Amino acid sequence: MTQRVLITAGANGIGLAMAEAFSDAGAQVWIADIDAAALAAAPDAWRRSELDASDEKQVAGLFDKIAADWGGLDVLCANAGVAGPTAGIEQVDLADWRRCIAVNLEGAFLTAKHVAPMMRRQGGGSIVFTSSTAGLYGYPNRAPYCAAKWGVIGLMKTVAMELGPHGVRANAICPGAVEGPRMEGVLEREAAAKGTTRDAIYSGYAAGSSMRSWVTAADVAGMAVFLGSDAARLISGQVIAVDGHTENPDPKV
Repeated sequence: MTQRVLITAGANGIGLAMAEAFSDAGAQVWIADIDAAALAAAPDAWRRSELDASDEKQVAGLFDKIAADWGGLDVLCANAGVAGPTAGIEQVDLADWRRCIAVNLEGAFLTAKHVAPMMRRQGGGSIVFTSSTAGLYGYPNRAPYCAAKWGVIGLMKTVAMELGPHGVRANAICPGAVEGPRMEGVLEREAAAKGTTRDAIYSGYAAGSSMRSWVTAADVAGMAVFLGSDAARLISGQVIAVDGHTENPDPKV
């Protein structure tokens, strides 16, 4: 049977790479994203929905549509996220904190909440959460993002325990520093906060990993395809870093 796969934030960055990788593996792909222009540019073969993952009414409506059109879902990639503010804890605005938590953590919760009955009824499925190495380490100037990504791991562990008896697996991928527009913004903000250059921060991220390398979106996507496959049928409740082995993520600058 052809896999049916939903990827939130699937029109850009890591999500787009996941969609491409699953499509290349022969899956039916449905992407949901808040970026209408990016959705419109996606391949015609993919199903597409505009979605704010932090809005429960929209999330519930999306899963109702998936149930009506596909009859079920084999893989959910709960990938929606925002970088959040880059600032010391005393400079973080409460509204920015709440938006970061809403998208990164509440968005993951809502998609898991609404896919759970569908996967339970069909007797199986795989939920792949996108966390971050920021969910494994404290990280200066990224308090909202770290808090949200740590929360995603706790959520995943609970979902794995609750749904495992019904044949549903849940795992979390923790990407390291991923090349792309979102991290470029982080680099610039961190450079400004630390009074140094973008290039110095960039080099510091690579120096923090044993493989001295940044990660590509395709690296993360490959892990998502594996976790959604039968090859990972007994892998559940796991936190898997795709980061070139990051021991200390604080850039050396």
